[in-house]
Amino acid sequence: MSVLYWLESIRNPALDFIMQLFTHLGSEVFFLVIALTVFWCFDKREGIYLLFVGFIGTALNQFLKLVYRIPRPWVQDPKFTIVESARADAGGYSFPSGHTQNVVGTLGGIALWTKRRWLRIVCIIFLLLTSFSRMYLGVHTPLDVGVSFVIAAVLIFALYPIVRKTENNPKLMYLLLGVLTAIAFAFVLYANLTNFSALGTDEEVLANINEGRKNSYSLFGAMLGFALAYPLDQKYIHFEEKAVWWVQILKTILGLACVLAIKEGLKLVFNAVGFTWLGTNAIRYCAVVFFAAAIWPLTFPLLRRLSKKESA
Repeated sequence: MSVLYWLESIRNPALDFIMQLFTHLGSEVFFLVIALTVFWCFDKREGIYLLFVGFIGTALNQFLKLVYRIPRPWVQDPKFTIVESARADAGGYSFPSGHTQNVVGTLGGIALWTKRRWLRIVCIIFLLLTSFSRMYLGVHTPLDVGVSFVIAAVLIFALYPIVRKTENNPKLMYLLLGVLTAIAFAFVLYANLTNFSALGTDEEVLANINEGRKNSYSLFGAMLGFALAYPLDQKYIHFEEKAVWWVQILKTILGLACVLAIKEGLKLVFNAVGFTWLGTNAIRYCAVVFFAAAIWPLTFPLLRRLSKKESA
């Protein structure tokens, strides 16, 4: 806590604003935007790599949160204050840091995959600043951030050669999909069948446990959606990433808008009919990832034909 108290002492409105901007790079939304943009427009294999790093990292992160159940810094020490604008995005237990996990996995994965030196440097600077921002804002301790950083770094280096090999060995990809889906399902069982009643009925404890259970379903749904979509692309879709610049912009903007509409639209539908089971998160995320990996790419040939007509 001594490091956090020192950071608290140097806070000012300008730094608060800058750190709040950087911390958004560790959000789920940023991860989806970057991974899907790479998947659709630049390198399908790299997009899969980023998605896998994100999926496995999230599983490990949420598992550790439920195992250790370490409260947030301001709960551990009521005298400590945080930057209030960061509170809304700091749900669940503190250890380890989910935002750090996301940003190191996403930008670190890009830095390892790309051959552009300038992009590597930018990614490394941004992931370091984002990780630091979680401590500056007061929502994570150095231990939270450090452990997440190490886990994400191990994953990006461990998965890199495996995903590279799947290009010439499709069976390896199916094996990897099976293993990852099984891991996600095992996490669902652990999070939802483990009896956490001994922890008490405090409102914050129940909210943290509920957050972990909800995330377990979301992760399983996302992994299942990709496991269903990948064979379809290999056998029937075979979408191409390359296109003229304005088609790439359309693919990205319209695709992300549809993804967001499905994610939030299904949530509204479930709430409207009173279907509040946490498992609806699995349905939502399965639909989102399946759409992104199998349905939306079906529009790419049409967009390419439109670009060719315009050129002619």
